[in-house]
Amino acid sequence: MKQGKFSVIKKFPIFALIALIAIAPGLVGLVTLPFGMNLFNMDVDFIGGTSMTFDIHEEVTSDISSKTIPELVEEAVGIAPSSVQKTGDNGEEVLIKCTRLDSTQQKQVVQAMQKQFNLTDDDTQNISDVNATIGKETQSKAITAALVAVVLMMIYITIRFELTSGLAAITCLAHDLLVVLSAYILFRIPFNTTFIAVALTILGYSINASIIVFDRIRENRKFARRELFEETVDKSVWQTVGRTVNTSITTLLTVGMIFIFGVTSLRQFTLPMIIGIIAGAYSSMFLSGVFWSKYRGMLRKNRREKAQKKASASKYSEKAEKPQPEKMEETPKAEEPVSEPSAAPQAATAKKVTPKKTSRKQRKKKH
Repeated sequence: MKQGKFSVIKKFPIFALIALIAIAPGLVGLVTLPFGMNLFNMDVDFIGGTSMTFDIHEEVTSDISSKTIPELVEEAVGIAPSSVQKTGDNGEEVLIKCTRLDSTQQKQVVQAMQKQFNLTDDDTQNISDVNATIGKETQSKAITAALVAVVLMMIYITIRFELTSGLAAITCLAHDLLVVLSAYILFRIPFNTTFIAVALTILGYSINASIIVFDRIRENRKFARRELFEETVDKSVWQTVGRTVNTSITTLLTVGMIFIFGVTSLRQFTLPMIIGIIAGAYSSMFLSGVFWSKYRGMLRKNRREKAQKKASASKYSEKAEKPQPEKMEETPKAEEPVSEPSAAPQAATAKKVTPKKTSRKQRKKKH
């Protein structure tokens, strides 16, 4: 690791803690929703309510849509509208959405609007009630669209890389969506059909950033087979950080200008987009590669353990099936009679006496 660069693998607990803090509100809101505890600012599109459209014969500015009309409706019926949007070709129509209002409350809102903007009955374009069944239908379609997109992404990444990288990508996508849901809860952004567009956009943006990291990891593995996978992940992440940051900044500049100069309805769309883009960049840089490494290690460990168990089980079964040879009973051998040692002949044991050799002088004297 070069000087000034830290190991993403070793710092993973810190990055994971930051991610858990960011997704906590969204996760709690999602878990408690089936139990009747709604932490989201649900719009008419999901829970049903009343929708009213007026032609005010002047341009609907951000001040009118974000301050004047909401305060007007709240003073008239005591209920703040969930959203006020600028509509129409000339930008002079306003769409007010709020929880279900009865006929008396609807008349009070109409009278307040007529008094404020000098309107007539003909300027009331539309007043309609959105049933809860329509909201449920929209919700089911949104969930179906998101699930289909996630499954197709999972299949694509698994084919292009491997299963563990697909699991890592799906984990990062779940992180990004939960961060966006946290933004909806904390900033009280109306939860309407625009969430579908935000979610699908973030899914595509985040998966693209993760694939860049995965592709670099795969390329580096071709030339560093003996290198640890964790080391390859660290190196690949730092090689792609510049690209990820530059792409995110470029996108944020465009979306940020829309948020700054746009009307309320556009701000309600771009704010979660900005947070989702930041979350996607964070997960691709500091989570995606680490999750791939973690899942890869877990899968290989399970394979080794299964192989060891299978080998030990087969070895045990072979021992159990192999017949043991029967031991033959040893019959006691008959005792051989002990014979007394015979006396060896004295000639064999006695030392042979060799005659002494006489010298030539001695032989001459005898003669």
